[in-house]
Amino acid sequence: MTEKRSNVLLLVTGGIAAYKSCYLTRLLIKAGFSVRVAMTESAQHFVGSVTFRTLSGHGVATDLWGEGDTDPLDHVDLARWADIAVVAPATANLLGKAAGGIADDIVSTLMLAFDGRLILAPAMNNKMWHHPATQSNLNLLCERGATIVEPESGWLACGVEADGRMAEPEVICQAVEELEADSSLLAGKKIVVTAGPTREKIDAIRYISNRSTGAFGTSIATAAKNFGADVTLIHGPLCVRTPGGMKSLLPVESASEMFEAVQREIADADMLVMCAAVADYSPLAPSDFKLKKDDLGDNWSVEMKRTTDILASIDTGDTTVVGFALETDDVAERAAGKLSAKGMDYIVANDPVKDGSFGENDHHVLLIDSSGIIWDSGVKSKKLIAPELLKEIAKK
Repeated sequence: MTEKRSNVLLLVTGGIAAYKSCYLTRLLIKAGFSVRVAMTESAQHFVGSVTFRTLSGHGVATDLWGEGDTDPLDHVDLARWADIAVVAPATANLLGKAAGGIADDIVSTLMLAFDGRLILAPAMNNKMWHHPATQSNLNLLCERGATIVEPESGWLACGVEADGRMAEPEVICQAVEELEADSSLLAGKKIVVTAGPTREKIDAIRYISNRSTGAFGTSIATAAKNFGADVTLIHGPLCVRTPGGMKSLLPVESASEMFEAVQREIADADMLVMCAAVADYSPLAPSDFKLKKDDLGDNWSVEMKRTTDILASIDTGDTTVVGFALETDDVAERAAGKLSAKGMDYIVANDPVKDGSFGENDHHVLLIDSSGIIWDSGVKSKKLIAPELLKEIAKK
């Protein structure tokens, strides 16, 4: 018996390339996907809804009011039904709406209600394609996790030969198949990810910490979840939104609490990704009360003790271990030294000070194993680096 493939929601907007989406529907169904279609009013000026109803075997959602084939709650029900949403063609107008969270028709409303895997196949005049607003909107959607099937060069409806032409249906169908494959890349694996800083108590009010925000660690956790893994996220105090869809969220405060949580969770884990910025030192004698400056005097010294080195202190067994090395000089060399000293499988070397990449800014990392540097991310957002990093590790 053939295994059931994903549910694909095809969203068609008002561009001349809408005719290609008819063939895309046929290709997706032939490949074994279940397909439902929604169209904007503009799209219906190019292709009638009856065409997609015939090809898909289902009614086509065309408005928000329950008219024609549309049910009043299609904007919610179809979003829940779909595993993958494909916008083809994705016009400049649609990209702007999606980036801004505007929901004023059935397609833009479905996109706002859909939280699964999204593919965008842009199609427009080359001037519109290269406009800074279009590229900004596209970059934002990409950072949120959308997959872009780049437009091709060719004859455009305006009579010029340039880029902006929607990719061929075969290319888009292949992108859907690849995205479905990615969703099972880590299926059945338990992955433990640590993220964010720790806070080491000085007294009832004060603590010692660092500039980590948790942006990279949460991006890795989200990517692992999207690849089908059961993810346990152990995190210190975050400056970014806590991601959804995790098997378990374990908030911790101090280095000792993170050590205990990692030691407990690694027992049955397939992979440990130590992205957290764990404090190296902690106050030797923290106070349960606020220390008064009148008692401390003009100068104040806090005696510190080393915290437990988590990776050096736990038995990782057969768990694949990915460590992180934050360095500000000799980045690759120092990271390689830590890889060897702590017996990790991989280490991710990065210099956030040089890159100015604390928070959700663009970043640059090197993936290193015992043979040396095996992958260079280039400069891009952490949300884009995270899935690529996991794919590189999964190849091994």
